[in-house]
Amino acid sequence: MIDFPDRELADQIGQLFIVGFPQASTSAPPAVRTALQRGDIGGVILFRRNIDDIDQLVELTTDIHQAASEAAAPPFVAVDQEGGRVVRVGPPLTPLPTMRKLGAAADLRDIARVSEVLATEIRAVGFNLNFAPVLDVDTNPDNPVIGDRAFSDDPEKVARCGAGFMLGHHAAGVIPCGKHFPGHGDTITDSHKELPRLMHDEKRLESVEFFPFQRAIAADIPMIMTAHVELPAIDAFHPATLSAPIMQEILREKLQFDGVIVTDCLEMKAVADRYEIDEMVELGLQAGVDLFLICHTEQKWTAAIEYLYDRATSDDEIRRRVEESARRVRQLKEELLGHWPRPWQPREGLYELLGRSEHRELVAPYLDDEDSAGEDPTRPSSTES
Repeated sequence: MIDFPDRELADQIGQLFIVGFPQASTSAPPAVRTALQRGDIGGVILFRRNIDDIDQLVELTTDIHQAASEAAAPPFVAVDQEGGRVVRVGPPLTPLPTMRKLGAAADLRDIARVSEVLATEIRAVGFNLNFAPVLDVDTNPDNPVIGDRAFSDDPEKVARCGAGFMLGHHAAGVIPCGKHFPGHGDTITDSHKELPRLMHDEKRLESVEFFPFQRAIAADIPMIMTAHVELPAIDAFHPATLSAPIMQEILREKLQFDGVIVTDCLEMKAVADRYEIDEMVELGLQAGVDLFLICHTEQKWTAAIEYLYDRATSDDEIRRRVEESARRVRQLKEELLGHWPRPWQPREGLYELLGRSEHRELVAPYLDDEDSAGEDPTRPSSTES
């Protein structure tokens, strides 16, 4: 990546990107470390492909935190640790049930406690941002990608469970992120593979798909992730992630969300098969997105950052949007990550905390045999971005 002459602008643009490593990379590539050191990216996301064991994971997250120690803002170190089949870090962490089982069996206090266990353990290994809870409503039994990741097929119950989950993460000091707005629960296709379409009218969307997000916003959820889905009743031209009528007019203005909007991965086929990376970052920024998630390819995130820098130096409106989004991201980091030491260091007695008996006893009533076994790292997953 080039060394940008306008460092203030480069630092602002950097806050708008969370990036991932290539397949099976278990250490931070040089380009990522350099970008963290200079402030050219705002954070990193890790997947199962980046994790061999806990010692290696803690060494990796420590390196990420330390590489960014001179940057103006702390880095996001993000993960998708939902429970059930979407668990990036397995044993010795406490096994986690599906959110469907948790939502069906637990009261809100126990949901908050399970969430706090989850967040306490991922914080101990270096994560400060978890892309959970899932706020999709499980209304379609044929949905190939959400299903038991959702708390319920009842919007009210999803909203209540999501609030409990959010509370547990706040108690543990990890940022929660509700997903996938405007709703992925009723689709019949997987946005990792193709672009889903929801044909509902706005009245139905408001009463079902939008409802848990509206309640989460009222409870001050700090971050919401987009879904790469089409809603022709609202925008017949662009998927939700890149849609100003959906992100700006509905999420920002109608639902009054002033937190950070993050995209689902821009390398998913639902959008990557239709748009170039420069189109996505410009359309997304203009639509109201603050933070772009690019999970695999170094050439794509470097190209996106360089493109946005060039556009912001030549277009005052793009620069204004960059400044606005960077302000939101920095404010979130200051408010919710200000207590994290810089650079972060792993705690003593780590293995005594992970999977401790009190944690397992709390979670045990909501597990079945498959959950108790922990995640099989060799098992294919359609939900890894």
